[in-house]
Amino acid sequence: MEDGFPAVTTKKLAFRSVKAELLGFLRGYDHIDQFQKLGTQIWNANAEAWGRDGYLGRIYGVQWRRWKTENGTIDQLGDVIKQIQTNPYSRRHVVSAWNAGELDEMALEPCHVLYQFFVADGKLSMQTYLRSCDMFLGVPFNIASYSLLLHMVAQVTGLTPSEFVLTLGDAHIYREHFEAVQTQLKRIPYPLSRLELNPQIKSIDAFKMQHIQLVDYQHHGTIHAPMIV
Repeated sequence: MEDGFPAVTTKKLAFRSVKAELLGFLRGYDHIDQFQKLGTQIWNANAEAWGRDGYLGRIYGVQWRRWKTENGTIDQLGDVIKQIQTNPYSRRHVVSAWNAGELDEMALEPCHVLYQFFVADGKLSMQTYLRSCDMFLGVPFNIASYSLLLHMVAQVTGLTPSEFVLTLGDAHIYREHFEAVQTQLKRIPYPLSRLELNPQIKSIDAFKMQHIQLVDYQHHGTIHAPMIV
């Protein structure tokens, strides 16, 4: 992260949607109306395909913040943040979205399955496993989203964001994206941008859209391509 924020520059990144979706996950949102109020329609197609009047089911943020047990729910992310603060060198800083018992209760089974934090020398790193990797549309968005989450967790735990590592499972380019990819490959990348968070925010639940800014973001134009549901 010290080299800059990894927002793709060979096309325009929809950073407002990155922020909105992540904040929705952090709040455990499960309906498209909630995401739309934050300023993104990224879940509309999945909701329409699922056909439950905008309800998305027990998707990512629900699992992160309200994983069901016989005795109630577990706030995985909240617990991990506490662990980083109290036992930083634990090997158990893991948050999972893959709840095998609830996959049929989700509008989309998790593509980014789990993430793990690692602390060393006052720096915080993160690794994410992505089981299904839409290389043109999804992966650049995922890189930005999890890098943002890394910065946010680092700030609330008093650490410096260090490395984001993305492990790809099934990496693919959809046939419908071939032309868009060829256009992108002809472009020369710009220098990386910078991320600025409001330094007054000390709780992961306190972040709002206006607290997150992408600075000096140079990019090529938008390349349109359909999202494959």
